[in-house]
Amino acid sequence: MRRFIFNTSILSSVIGVWGVVQATRRGPRDWRLIAMWVSWALTVAVAVGTVAKEAQDGDLLSGNELED
Repeated sequence: MRRFIFNTSILSSVIGVWGVVQATRRGPRDWRLIAMWVSWALTVAVAVGTVAKEAQDGDLLSGNELED
């Protein structure tokens, strides 16, 4: 869990939601707002996937494979 909390890509994507929230509160409600939210969600998904893949690769390299 710690690798997710302290990873810079996760932190930057979570902090990046501030701009999207401000645009939602103050900006026009059109297709660009939806695109901003979709873009932010994809950024978070890629960041989480990258951290999970790095954790999996690290576990495989260190011999700490997870039992299925």
